[in-house]
Amino acid sequence: MPTPEETVHERRDRAIESLLEEHGGKIYHLGLRLCGSPQEAEDLLQDTFLLAFRKWGQFEGRSDPGTWLYTIASRACWRRKRRRAGQPRTLDSLSDLLPGREDPLPDLSQGREAPLESHLRRETREAVDRAIAELPLPYRMPLVLKDLAELSVAEVAAILDLKPATVKTRVHRARMQLRAALDRELPRRPAPAAEHERQICLDLLTAKQEALDQGVEFPVPAQDLCDRCRSLFDTLDLTRDVCLLLGNDHLPPKVREMVLARLTERRSGV
Repeated sequence: MPTPEETVHERRDRAIESLLEEHGGKIYHLGLRLCGSPQEAEDLLQDTFLLAFRKWGQFEGRSDPGTWLYTIASRACWRRKRRRAGQPRTLDSLSDLLPGREDPLPDLSQGREAPLESHLRRETREAVDRAIAELPLPYRMPLVLKDLAELSVAEVAAILDLKPATVKTRVHRARMQLRAALDRELPRRPAPAAEHERQICLDLLTAKQEALDQGVEFPVPAQDLCDRCRSLFDTLDLTRDVCLLLGNDHLPPKVREMVLARLTERRSGV
């Protein structure tokens, strides 16, 4: 709590440093996925907190400070990347991203052996990380904010100035793109015969994505799913788990000290 003796600037400085401790690591790791390199992630983090320092008087606590910081970071990243050439403008539809009826299925049971499990964790993490970097920015940014930063659909929509339905569409397609990349790294087993019409699988997939959006358990018991849907949803869950690992909140001490040094320079008018 602020003390009566604190000046406005002292309260601002204390608040900014507190936000760096609370959100700096998460924003740095989002920068790694949004911008593509440690140097760009450091620059993004530095830009975010210097702008927050400069704009603190306009913030005045009118929204959640974490959401405010993510908004600053997302806009800064967008400015850096929007002119980047060669990125596709869209992704395939959910129907097109659904595995084919004859495609072999991933065999997750093989990961129960400890040495293979360790190998799979490394391989799947690398596969998902590469796939995130290859997503078009309009899809990468909602996915990173939703599944790495663990923000709600409403928060992501507010940060990116999009409709919630648009956020959902982009996140759902991005998840399926990541799932496909992870799927290619897993052991395979023969596909069983299809048990349901394709539309039933699509309806179940939509319900599964909604459950992931809300962070709740999928309401349909696994035993009531066909083998193909069960396999698809297992790999979606694995993709989500990898995204949570990639979105960790550790801020390297050297990066933290760099940002604090720049804030000190700004306070001193250097």
